[in-house]
Amino acid sequence: MTDKINLDEIQNMDFETAFKALQSNVAELESADLPLEQALERYERGQALAKRCAQLLEEAELRVRQLSMGTTQPLETED
Repeated sequence: MTDKINLDEIQNMDFETAFKALQSNVAELESADLPLEQALERYERGQALAKRCAQLLEEAELRVRQLSMGTTQPLETED
């Protein structure tokens, strides 16, 4: 695994993949005695993964609200 963050890779992950990667990342941070630079890189990756998960959950919530209202037009998401 490379220590550099690949934001494009994270942005293309589905929720399950991103959440699993986030859990793994957190476990590494909690259990490993990492040098400061590696710990910071893991933290930054974790933040990107958490943001992706939140984005996908927000999109899912928007779809559920749209379906509940019987709307057929897509609602705009906040970016």
